[in-house]
Amino acid sequence: MPGIGVPWVKAKIDTGARSSALHAFGVTEFERDGEPWVSFIVHPLQNSARDEVEVSLPVHDRRVVRSSSGHAQRRIVVLLDLVVAARPITAEVTLSNRDRMGFRMLIGREALRQGFLVDPGRSYLGPRPPKAIRRRHRATG
Repeated sequence: MPGIGVPWVKAKIDTGARSSALHAFGVTEFERDGEPWVSFIVHPLQNSARDEVEVSLPVHDRRVVRSSSGHAQRRIVVLLDLVVAARPITAEVTLSNRDRMGFRMLIGREALRQGFLVDPGRSYLGPRPPKAIRRRHRATG
């Protein structure tokens, strides 16, 4: 997510999910020049606050999102510039608590419609994080 200063985050491709989601802490809504904005904190690495990034973005939308268990939740939607498999895209991303999930980010089918082909028989096809990030994670994880 180069636009918000996050060089790498472990993400899951989920064709069953319509929208993409990002694990966000401290979500706070505010107004800037009469428009709705949101600030939040991203912890790119699981179990580590060392590389946290503070972000402020305009609110793109608000949507009711239904989880796989059927629970409905109203979420804030922001537009994020992502790099997925070395390809830059812009995606609508909901902000949510993904503490119990194994991935900090979920890439849904709306983002994947930007020219991606998903092979359900393959896993972990994306690049690994740079060595410096892996070292920091091992030292704090």
